[in-house]
Amino acid sequence: MPSTTPPDQIGADTFTPREAFARFQRAILDGSPTDAIHIAEDVLVEWPFSPPGRPRSVQGRETYLAFAAAGREALPVRFDEFRNVVIHDTTDPEVIIVEWDLTGTHKVTGVQATASFVTMLRVRDGEVVHVREYQDVLTMATALGQLPDLMAELAAR
Repeated sequence: MPSTTPPDQIGADTFTPREAFARFQRAILDGSPTDAIHIAEDVLVEWPFSPPGRPRSVQGRETYLAFAAAGREALPVRFDEFRNVVIHDTTDPEVIIVEWDLTGTHKVTGVQATASFVTMLRVRDGEVVHVREYQDVLTMATALGQLPDLMAELAAR
């Protein structure tokens, strides 16, 4: 269960993977930029199933924050809610695995869709050092009206 400590008072010795995921959820729903307070300078963020044209990973806090801000700005979606969040603790206290669904509404079309995700999150010494996220790329492309382009790109490869 996430801590009840206010985010600005969470220290490196108490910041957990569960608290990192809770902060991530708040930032997504608030439409605010990713919180950099507890992101390691050399963080590695991976999306192994990224669609063509998107990176499969980014390394470094500044690189990740710039990538996330640009992606968020370009995305015509308002995120409405997280559903079916299941957090799995692992034998490694630095790591959790989170299954979750994210529902959003397209700002132009008004179409609402829900996509599924699985995220591995590692927090070491109070900083997020590694994130690996598996996204439901087909559902997201469909909701954004990008499925024909995605299928054409995949067929061309």
